[in-house]
Amino acid sequence: MTPQPNPDEGVLFDVPRAGATAASKEPTKQKRPKKRRPAEDLPVARVVVDTPLPHLDRLFDYQVPDTMAEAAVPGCRVRVPFNGQLLGGFLVERASESEFQGRLAYLHTVVSREAVLTPEIAGLARAVADRYAGTLNDVLRLAIPPRHARVEKETEKKAAASEEVEPEDGTGAPSPEQAGAPSPSEDAPQPDRGSETPPAPEAAPDPGPWREYSAGLSFLEALSAGGAPRAVWTALPGSQWADAIAVATATALAAQRGVVIVVPDGRDVTLVDTALTERLGAGRHTALTAGLGPAERYRRWLSVLRGEVRAVVGTRAAMFAPVRDLGLVVLWDDGDDVHCDPHAPYPHARTVLSMRAHRTGAAALIGGFTRTTEATQLVESGWAHPLAADRATVRRHAPRVRAAGDDSELARDEAARSARLPSLALRIAREAAQRGPVLVQVPRRGYVTALACASCRAPARCDTCQGPLALRSAHAMPYCRWCGRISGEWRCTVCEHRRIRASVVGARRTAEELGRAFPSLTVRTSGRDDVLTEVGDGPALVVCTPGAEPVAAGGYAAALLLDGWALLGRADLRASEEALRRWCNAAALVRPADEGGQVVVLAEAGLPVTQALIRWDPGWFASRELAERRELGFPPAVAMASVTGEAAHVHELLNGISLPEFAELLGPVPISAGPEADRPEGERVERALLRVPRGATFALTAALKAAASARSARKDDHLAQIRVDPLHVV
Repeated sequence: MTPQPNPDEGVLFDVPRAGATAASKEPTKQKRPKKRRPAEDLPVARVVVDTPLPHLDRLFDYQVPDTMAEAAVPGCRVRVPFNGQLLGGFLVERASESEFQGRLAYLHTVVSREAVLTPEIAGLARAVADRYAGTLNDVLRLAIPPRHARVEKETEKKAAASEEVEPEDGTGAPSPEQAGAPSPSEDAPQPDRGSETPPAPEAAPDPGPWREYSAGLSFLEALSAGGAPRAVWTALPGSQWADAIAVATATALAAQRGVVIVVPDGRDVTLVDTALTERLGAGRHTALTAGLGPAERYRRWLSVLRGEVRAVVGTRAAMFAPVRDLGLVVLWDDGDDVHCDPHAPYPHARTVLSMRAHRTGAAALIGGFTRTTEATQLVESGWAHPLAADRATVRRHAPRVRAAGDDSELARDEAARSARLPSLALRIAREAAQRGPVLVQVPRRGYVTALACASCRAPARCDTCQGPLALRSAHAMPYCRWCGRISGEWRCTVCEHRRIRASVVGARRTAEELGRAFPSLTVRTSGRDDVLTEVGDGPALVVCTPGAEPVAAGGYAAALLLDGWALLGRADLRASEEALRRWCNAAALVRPADEGGQVVVLAEAGLPVTQALIRWDPGWFASRELAERRELGFPPAVAMASVTGEAAHVHELLNGISLPEFAELLGPVPISAGPEADRPEGERVERALLRVPRGATFALTAALKAAASARSARKDDHLAQIRVDPLHVV
């Protein structure tokens, strides 16, 4: 057989074929991965793994390899092998040994050496999870913002730059940015440090607005002395509340203690931020809001974590801010429902901050223009003391409040009917508009949110889904608020009439009516789509929904609180309390009575809630409301938890709960409001309420957590929703 020539002979270019080089080389032995060894010191890491399953709500032990011994610090983010996959988590603590008898897996990697989970926040998160029948991981997801690697690298570069710029003799002073940059060592250059004499303690600030309160000076004295005074503060009408918070913050900072301030929304953050800057100067506090963006928010959060600033103001998420040496927590307007987090386990800022102040021995200041029943219970239990001004001071700051307007008065006053205003309100609005802006509060946004038959007054409903009909504008066709269908051929099912009338009027329709009644005035609106921050002191009508009231320069000349029946007639346990809160928040923006400020509320004058507004005595109303709820067994006199979900899942969870002997089960009952009631048979949403005495709250939450864990262990994906202290129980 003729031998074949070498295939490479005679080729024009010496280009090796694919695989030729590898084949020509001698086979090499594949390197084995280096055997990992546990760290010599504290080789066990206890990690909270990022998993939502209730039955896995505990710490898991992992071995720390010697290569990660320095990076794996308590509080850092890690990734660990868990059930065949890599999951994130937080290293809570290092230990010398583990109680687990089997073989421990190693940490996969340390995501960041930044200790983002402090021991104080870890303990608080565990307590909050137990209080709300939730998991530790769910609370940590609310407490610690997502990592932004670029922000952490920025601070590392600043630290490296400061080491290069600093002279060897140590005489150079770092820039402010370098002074605040993180450093591996604790003796990094800091302002006012390293001198032979320590800095003198700061002098207590001027009390300012606190002189108006009976116990205001004693509260500041206790705070300045390093004590832990706890007060429920009923603020005076006006715009001085932000400055009062700034004074309390300055007092705590002068005592070398940190401060956490939580307010409802970004506008309030801006007001407090401005007041803090005027009192403290720039750079001594920071503001945390969702509108900052992930990078800037994480940058500011890190400055708090590292102790660069010791005062924080922000919205709901700021209640977990890792402030060092916490000495004061402040919550403004605790009755606002935005303070309740919509994510599991649904904690309320009032409860979280109260727990945090109790655990750390910090002072607490829970304030607002009104007083909630929950805050009143804190006073009656002795945990906090009331902080309010005397009656003479209140009358000096409050506007004159009058109640006017019912159906009979509107029937007699045809001229005012076009603007839905009784004669008294119309007259006051015209007089006040000559001196400044007039605030008009409307409970509902939109145009016409509910329609009725013009003949028999029966509610107008959709022919398809029976949802309520509404109008988007004066020339629009009626549409269904549930399914969105146009109902141009609507006919009343009761009397066969074809004409409709407005039943519930929104803010935009009110603005149109007022524009016709006051043609010479500018009418401005403030609502969800366009919220005004402030208005001038010139004559104008400002129509707004509750919570969107802009601040007027010099205060409003008058305020009209329309459609009080819409707030008081809601099927809600807190309807009267919420109505008073919204009324007082709007009336507090009006000038004092001595300067001509007047408020007209369209509600029945004989109601206790209306009398509380007229007399400006929210504490009296809160005490009365709490006494009635205690007699009837309603929150906050008792603790309640709701279980909501599909009927089968709710019943299964309730059957698996080992309730305490003193627990009471109410329901379950179908949820009939809204389109959820029109689900197919077997998928109807139901809700059950569990009621126990206030002192047995943790016994109830432990039972709920055990039942949820049992269902989770069976790999049931359809878990019923559990909410402790739900905002709405009726």
